[in-house]
This record gives sequence, C-alpha cells and structure tokens, in this order.
Amino acid sequence: MTKIDTAKYVFNKRAVQWAEKYMDVSMYHEALDVFFGLLPQNASLLEIACGPGNLTKYLLQQRPDIRVIGLDIAPNMVELARVNNPAATFAVMDCRDINELTERYDAVMCGFALPYFSKTEATNLIGDVANLLEEGGAFYLSTMEGDYSRSGIQTSSYGDRVYMHYHPADYLVETLTSVGFQVNELRRVDIPGEETEGINDLIITAVLKRI
Repeated sequence: MTKIDTAKYVFNKRAVQWAEKYMDVSMYHEALDVFFGLLPQNASLLEIACGPGNLTKYLLQQRPDIRVIGLDIAPNMVELARVNNPAATFAVMDCRDINELTERYDAVMCGFALPYFSKTEATNLIGDVANLLEEGGAFYLSTMEGDYSRSGIQTSSYGDRVYMHYHPADYLVETLTSVGFQVNELRRVDIPGEETEGINDLIITAVLKRI
C-alpha cells in the first residue's frame, strides 16, 4: 500500500477512537475564530480532510449561516461527520483530487491533512485550493511543523504505523504567496504530550489576492 492508502486504512479503522480523542478543538479556538472572522455572511466553505467533523461542528456553532461541504478519504469518518453535523454536506473523496471539483468557494479549511502529504503533494494541494477559491477567499491550513528531514514512519498510541510528514513554515508561506495568497496570521500551538524539540502545530490563515 502507498503511504496515503495506509493512512486511509488507519483512519477508517480508528474513526470512532479518533472522534473521541479529537472532537474537542478548544486549543484551536483562537486561530479558528480569526479565520471565521474573514468569512462573509452565508459563505460557502469546503473542508478538506474533515475527519469526524470536529472543526465543522465548532464552525457551525459560531457561524450557523455558513454552507459547509466536507470531504474525507475515509468513509467511516464521513459517516461520523454527517452524524455530528446534520446541517452540512459530506462526501468521500481523496483531497489530492479536488482539482476535479468545478464549484468555487468563499473559503477552504484544511485541518491536519498535510502530515500525511509529501512536500510535493502539499504544494499541489495549495495550488488546487487557490483555483477553487473566489477572489478574496480565505484559507485555513494546519499541520505539524518541523524539519522535513525528520519525516518518517510513526507508531500511534493504538499501535498503528503511518508515515508522518513534518512541514516547515517557510516553504508553506512561500508556496502560498506564489499562488496569490496573502498570509493573514501564522500561529504555533504546542502539541499536548509532544516532547520532541522543534515539533509543534502550525496554523496559517491566508486570503487569496489574485494579481
């Protein structure tokens, strides 16, 4: 199996445990609130790698006017997202294929898909997001920040082995800028229980300003 296939298998198998562990997104509220403040009334938002709908649930609690379309590669995650967010729409899709979508959105939210993406895949994703956004559209992107050379297979607390990529902020900001984004905020959050020096959660909020 490819690295993404392995991640898909693990997410599908562990969907319920993942939801129990990560539905509480309070440690990201400040960053999310900054992003929500960029969204117009009745905005359309595409969520990439929605998981069990944890970010969407907080979004709709704060901004029930937003129309959300969520995508995830794992069918069991999508089913949980539907249960947790009956007002939103969800579908199974590999977010490496979002270039096939034809609708444009006012905002895109991508929470922690990048740790499972290579640098090339992450760069392609950012370009695809730019093509899907309306002018002035907002982008929320989060990942695990660290030296890319430290990427490799990791074993989860459940014993599952997946390949994790660390992405430094500098090339992400450079890539965002190169396709027309203006970075609105860059925020780092300590990872609970993570004792590895130089590893933290990175959250970038950006706005598309096409030339």
